[in-house]
Amino acid sequence: MTRLSRIIPRVISLVGALAVLVTLVGCGADIKGADLFLLTRRPSDHRNGPELALLVNDSGTISCNGGRPKPLADPLLLQARDLATALDGEAGLRILPPPNSVFHYYIVLPYGSVSFPDTAAAHHPLLAQVLQFELRASRQACGLKG
Repeated sequence: MTRLSRIIPRVISLVGALAVLVTLVGCGADIKGADLFLLTRRPSDHRNGPELALLVNDSGTISCNGGRPKPLADPLLLQARDLATALDGEAGLRILPPPNSVFHYYIVLPYGSVSFPDTAAAHHPLLAQVLQFELRASRQACGLKG
């Protein structure tokens, strides 16, 4: 038996053991995806309702008002990913609130931010989708009312 023929089985078993170790470590590690966006909603007038903060992560979780991450249903995650992509193209958008606005929204994305009042959704379909996502996510994933 040559020296090479004795080394090859050892190398193969070492590579196999290393693959098993990497798999086990990867399963136990709390690997987190990138954040898609942070959406905050503030009342234009402090009497109009509570503030809200939603941090949406690409791994399928959402943190509500700084709380622990909760699972985000697949349809909401897909909508959040679509919104993040679309909003990246709008980074830098700033719409000032008119006197009749109730809430003001601020969205922080990886490459910029968007700021707008709730009334802007009437003229911007993408912003209307943001309001719809905020309502569904805050109720379904966060369990919040209103």
